[in-house]
Amino acid sequence: MEVDCKYLVIGDMADVWLLKFGVNADNKLVNIVDVPSGKSDLICPYCGVKLVAKKGQVKEHHFAHTGQTCRSVTVKREFPTLPLYDNFNIELSGQALQLLKLLWKSCGQNGWSIPFSVDLKPLIKAKLLQKNPYQNPPGYEFTQLGMIPVGALPLKEFNQVQEPLLLKKLADIERQVELAKVLKSLNLKERSIDLWVYRTQLRRILEHRLYYLKVKTDSETLYKIGVTKRTIEERMVEIRRDLRCHYKTVELKVLGTWEHRGNVELYFKHRYQPFNYRLGSLTEYYKFGTEANAVLNDLEQMNLKCLSQIESDILAEDDKLVPATSQSHYL
Repeated sequence: MEVDCKYLVIGDMADVWLLKFGVNADNKLVNIVDVPSGKSDLICPYCGVKLVAKKGQVKEHHFAHTGQTCRSVTVKREFPTLPLYDNFNIELSGQALQLLKLLWKSCGQNGWSIPFSVDLKPLIKAKLLQKNPYQNPPGYEFTQLGMIPVGALPLKEFNQVQEPLLLKKLADIERQVELAKVLKSLNLKERSIDLWVYRTQLRRILEHRLYYLKVKTDSETLYKIGVTKRTIEERMVEIRRDLRCHYKTVELKVLGTWEHRGNVELYFKHRYQPFNYRLGSLTEYYKFGTEANAVLNDLEQMNLKCLSQIESDILAEDDKLVPATSQSHYL
């Protein structure tokens, strides 16, 4: 029997946290994107049960247990996911998210003041809206955080919001591990694995470079966003091969690359989703018209990523490292 992992409820909205990592025979964490669909030799980092890769067309790709889903991934607690990496709804309920989008369309994008109402209280409490006494008449405006769910925050400012949250979450998980050690808690192993999984995710986005390409074909011009750990030349060989299934001629031009910016790709897709242009199973292509220069400028305005000492240490880690409290399930 295969059992899908079910997870956490936040507010009045079920926010399904899907298991994205399994452990291989070398005690290395393996991401769901790096394995084919179906049965695998990977095991759950929390309980050691074999995993199945679920990579369908409807649900987000994730691992399922081949047996009973372990308590570690069903108990109501916060899981080690990267803030604002692949979920940009700021844990809003569906009703609150729709209200935020409506307010952006009616007021925010025009710079108009938002008059106070009782319905705004959850958005104000979540720091998505803030009071602006200088507007006439006085009212509320969108914060940087509030602009993320509607895809209105420029990429440079997105980095400024997300990066401190990434490191804060790391520090929080480290404190939980230390507290569990002091209290000799039964969940020390679980907390240590949380830290391992989180640091692995953080290392993954830091070791990837973001790239942006202009694609000229025999019939149209497209743009492509993506991330890679290899050289851009190696990646372009694959891109040309994929595109030749759709076009007779393909010419690629690199418009920019950004080291250690693997965190930006998914927000770019969220921000520019209306311009997404699918080519069969290929989903990272965009068709921009007069917006093309503004999009490139949005990318070029990003500051170069300067690694902190903590980030440098994470990049230098042996990715086979297992928390000291966690013994290999293969031993």
